[in-house]
Amino acid sequence: MEPFLYYSLFTIIVAFIIIITLTKANTSLSNKKNLPPCPPTLPIIGNLHHLKPRLHRTLYALSQTYGHIFSLWFGSRLVVVVSCPTLAQQCLTKYDTVLANRPRFLTGKYLFYNHTSLVFSSNNDHWRNLRRIATMDVLSMPRLNSFFETRRDEVTRFIRNLVADTSMGFARVQLRPRITEKSLNNMMRMHDDCSDRDDNRAGRFREIIREILSLVDANNKSDFLPLLRWFDFDGFVKRLKRVGEEADVFWQGLLEEHRNGEHGNNDTMIQHLLLLQKLQPNYYTDHIIKGLIQDMLLAGTNTTVLTMEWTLSALLNHPEILRKAKEEIDNHIGKDRLVDESDIPNLPYLQNIIHETLRLYSPSPLLLPHFSSDEVNIGGFTIPRDTIVLINSWAMRRDPKLWGDDVECFKPERFEKEGEANKLMAFGLGRRACPGSGLANRIMGLTLGLLVQCFEWERLNREEIDMREDKGFTFAKLVPLEAMCKARPISKKLVKHEI
Repeated sequence: MEPFLYYSLFTIIVAFIIIITLTKANTSLSNKKNLPPCPPTLPIIGNLHHLKPRLHRTLYALSQTYGHIFSLWFGSRLVVVVSCPTLAQQCLTKYDTVLANRPRFLTGKYLFYNHTSLVFSSNNDHWRNLRRIATMDVLSMPRLNSFFETRRDEVTRFIRNLVADTSMGFARVQLRPRITEKSLNNMMRMHDDCSDRDDNRAGRFREIIREILSLVDANNKSDFLPLLRWFDFDGFVKRLKRVGEEADVFWQGLLEEHRNGEHGNNDTMIQHLLLLQKLQPNYYTDHIIKGLIQDMLLAGTNTTVLTMEWTLSALLNHPEILRKAKEEIDNHIGKDRLVDESDIPNLPYLQNIIHETLRLYSPSPLLLPHFSSDEVNIGGFTIPRDTIVLINSWAMRRDPKLWGDDVECFKPERFEKEGEANKLMAFGLGRRACPGSGLANRIMGLTLGLLVQCFEWERLNREEIDMREDKGFTFAKLVPLEAMCKARPISKKLVKHEI
């Protein structure tokens, strides 16, 4: 019994020392620096009680009291929140070099190869090389064009299956599972050319993606209170390690299949990266390749799925907008062929619908966190080195001063004004902007165009579609979309002859 008492007493003493140390350190820094205003803090945790689901809404509410730039203490770590477009532009352009790092969280350590992946790596030679590979090789315009047939094949297969289920009249459909399958198949074929469609492997891949996203979505307080990691009360760290190891085994299996020639000589993204590995084996390790593949697969599937579900939900609540989009397609494309990727630039209203969806329901209400490598002055306040900077893009996209008094209305026409889309920052800005925005825009434009062209859509009843968001870092619908769908005559004729 005595050892237990000694251990308990020791723990209490250590905790007390930590409380005093952190409180003094935070107070000292706040007094010395001209930090942005901060809500009252609690001992040890600081403002960590504000770290909760739908964080973007919590931060927006705080900004109404403390201004467009304010600070929080998450444990001993300083966090600065920016909700103003002008200041966000400064952070991501003028000061993008100073703020180009990423904070080191447990998810980056266990899920993203110890912070060496493109998304979680800090601004260094390694990250710049990964960025070059992504923009100049993997996601370059010529390479995206080379996968055109793959994208068209997958979206056409998606339309064919939906036509088969709705050709006899209106049928109740769930959109999220269908778009998820289409998006995953598309991204996997671009990387892996898994034309064999192994159901077991596809199912395992979907499960890995789902688990990784759920962990990234988690509000993990042990990132800010390291003492919690010793105990891991909720098993979060244990789950991170398990999922990270299982994902690694899966990605490694894909690499070995390609090395063994099981996928022929198809010019997939994995094959391209393995070719680079032969040229520079010391740099292009399996470790680096797997991290890059995982980043692109996660980003490439989640963005499309969430955006398309929100888009169709909004259109069902605004049938006049859906009707206008249908008329634009019928007038510009006609009824003799399906919409193709090359048609999207000639369908401005369709593009504006996607822009408006990204404004109100972007998959990323908070941009990925930045981390300062040096002291910088923003908005008249001092941002010390090693500060986490959060950009609340959700708040900016709903700012009446930026978008007008009808900011809460779904109104694609607002993007008819030149340059309006540039205010969205849907894919970030500056050197840490998403390199896959071109691919995402192609896939979303084509998918939405075919859903509008080929089907009639109605709500299940007179009640409007529930537009509440789920909790989590990504902006998913709380209630998955279900709708009544009926294939239009054009889809039956075209699918019969073209697929």
